[in-house]
Parts: sequence; C-alpha cells; structure tokens
Amino acid sequence: MTQPRKLMTKLKKTVQKATGRPGPRILTVSKAWYLTPNMIRVTFSGPELEGFPVGREGGNCKLLIPDPEETRDAFEDRVEHGPAPQRRTYTVRHYREDSGELDIDFVAHGDNGPASRWATQAKPGDFLGFMGPSTAKVTDFTADWYLVAADPSALPVAAATLEAMPRDAKGICLFEVTAEEDRQDIDAPEGMEMHWLVHPHPDKASTQQEDFLRKMAWPEGRVQTCIAGESGVIKSLRGYLHREKGIPREDTYISGYWKIGLVEDEHQKMKRADA
Repeated sequence: MTQPRKLMTKLKKTVQKATGRPGPRILTVSKAWYLTPNMIRVTFSGPELEGFPVGREGGNCKLLIPDPEETRDAFEDRVEHGPAPQRRTYTVRHYREDSGELDIDFVAHGDNGPASRWATQAKPGDFLGFMGPSTAKVTDFTADWYLVAADPSALPVAAATLEAMPRDAKGICLFEVTAEEDRQDIDAPEGMEMHWLVHPHPDKASTQQEDFLRKMAWPEGRVQTCIAGESGVIKSLRGYLHREKGIPREDTYISGYWKIGLVEDEHQKMKRADA
C-alpha cells in the first residue's frame, strides 16, 4: 500500500472513531428527474441506506463524485484507499425510512462542476459516495415569527426547515430562483408568506433579498432565521440583521453555501480564513 493510501485509511478510521459516524456509503440511484428547469432531484435506494438516521432533512452531507466512466469497483477502491474523489457539500432533502429512499436536490448548471455534471447525467444504477449527514440546521422553533431566505443552492435546507415548523408558525419566506418555472411546492405553514424573486443571472451579484427586507414592514416580536445562499449576499444580510436589526446571533442560522467565481474548495478555504 502506498503512503497516500495508508494516510487515507488512517484518516477514515480516525474520523469514524472520533465522530461515531459510519464510513462513506456508496449509494445507488433509483431515479433522477428535473424537479424544475434548473433543479434535479436524485433518489437513492438500496441496502447501503440501512441504518440511515431519521429526522436529518436539512442536514448537510458530503458527496464523493466518481469520475466519468469510472467503474463501481474502481470507485470503491479509491474511496477506501485513495486518491480521494472530488467531494461537494449538499443537503438531505428527504429520507423515507419506510421505503428506504433518500432524495438529494442538485442545482442544474450543466458541466460547471463535478456534482452538477454527474446529476445531469444520472440514471438508475449510477452511484456516488455519501458521508454524513449532520443534524438539521434549525430544530428549536420558539420564535414569534420566522424569516427564511434562500437562493437555489439553499432551497433544500429552507424547504426542509419550513416543513419541520409548527403548523401555526408565521413569518416571511424569500426564495430567489433563476426562472419563474423554478418555483416549488413546499409544505410550509399557512402563516408563512411566500415570495419568489427571479434572478436570471446567478453568476451576477444580487441585492433583491436585502432590498425586499429593507422595504417590508418588520413584524413585532422575536424572530428566528434560516438563511443561506451566495456568500456575498449572505455577508450583506448578516450585517443588516445583526448590526442594524439587532437580532442575536443565537437566533440566526445564516450561512454562505457558495461564492461567485470560486469552486467549493476555494470557498471553504475562504470561510475558514474569515471564521
């Protein structure tokens, strides 16, 4: 075994021991389709999902992406021994324990990135690696009202949060999508006002969400947030909510999921430097 392979195996064992989480699962596609013109839903099923934790909708996971034309045997060997496949961060959209099915949604932007390229071509029998998931991002629903905002990359976490809310919850939802046809049906409480904003050029900076918040009538009472999306937008919203509106940090989940002009590895490095 080469030195890189030894390091890879040792790292996996160390992570498993420290976190109690299983090693990477190799998941198999049962179906894949376009949920909207710019969103692909991939459903995974099979014995590899045995023991998958319930209640993790909205939690993040790491997907290990096979190379084009790579066989399953070759991929499994690479996951076990290295060199490590490319990995990308995604969100658990649904897990149905009764049928043993897991859904993950992918923003469809062609070949601009290994995960999007994989999802665009995904068909039954295809595979990838899965690590995680984390716990859900928002679990304590005790506010007077809620503010949920997301671009396409964060629609899964926003939708999962809305579906987990008490049915009497009230608040505002801002969804910034690429086209009108990208609206989704979300099982949100009736008291959550849904606003869909169209931003047809996601590679360009947008101020639509902040503009909307600055103009709207601010409800009374304590607010909790679930906000995620492009890092430039998130930085601006974080400043507005924390400094200008005085919302305590413990009441805000607000996270940059990607940044214009950067691939994920570069973005994660930037986030660590800014932490």
